[in-house]
Amino acid sequence: MNAKAAKAKSEDIKAISIRVLDKEYQVACPADEEPALLESARLLDEKMREIRDTRKMIGADRIAVMAALNLAHDLIQAQTDSAGGPSFESKLRSLQSKVEAAITRGRQLEL
Repeated sequence: MNAKAAKAKSEDIKAISIRVLDKEYQVACPADEEPALLESARLLDEKMREIRDTRKMIGADRIAVMAALNLAHDLIQAQTDSAGGPSFESKLRSLQSKVEAAITRGRQLEL
């Protein structure tokens, strides 16, 4: 990469201030990814507060690990659901078929 391209690339990175569990952090972030970073920080802060408040857990490091595990689990579940598991539509179709079969059986019993 030439010096001009490297300079342009470094200018696209900026320091973003985020706040997680009442502590402020400076994070280097590409300018076009700032909204995603801020949303990620908001989600992490929400999860950490939820863990701290519901489990009465003390220690930011423990809270952070539990939040990370919860978020990783959610991500794996979402990937599994979209990759190999049945889609929402197929689950809905299956449920609809079961309901229709139950209605049909109910009508047959009435006769």
